[in-house]
Amino acid sequence: MRVFQPFLGFLIALLVMVTAFSGSAIAASSGAIRAFDDVSATTKDFSGQDLSRAEFGDAKLQNANFSDADLQGAVFNGAVLKNANFRGANFSNGIAYITDMRGADLTNAILESAMMLKTNFKDAIVTGTDFTFATIDRAQILMLCQTASGTNPVTGVDTRESLGCR
Repeated sequence: MRVFQPFLGFLIALLVMVTAFSGSAIAASSGAIRAFDDVSATTKDFSGQDLSRAEFGDAKLQNANFSDADLQGAVFNGAVLKNANFRGANFSNGIAYITDMRGADLTNAILESAMMLKTNFKDAIVTGTDFTFATIDRAQILMLCQTASGTNPVTGVDTRESLGCR
């Protein structure tokens, strides 16, 4: 029980702060999220943009360019990102659920702690991609391990090691 006492104190203090500032916290968080619902384009250029915490619901973004974009905490839900370019993008803490990433170029991308369940990575390019602590379906990991190679130039993490390849 002693181990949890400091954590309990922190949790109570956090709850008090959230309660005291609930009006401003809610306003700040809702304004920070940008939604891109039903985005459709055969080529869309998001390269180098700050798209942190952006939401893409059912977006049709085949061949889209997300190279060098900041996608930290972004959400792709039911999106089609077939052959999309994610070279050098940072998708840390992002979510891709039921998303089609077949043929996507993830060269040197950072997907640290991203949750990508029920996402299809068939023929995706994963050279220098950092998957540290990412959650991916086991069958997809096994498939990615067949072609995974390189080291991420920003984080210094080996791609095969971050996937848990043997």
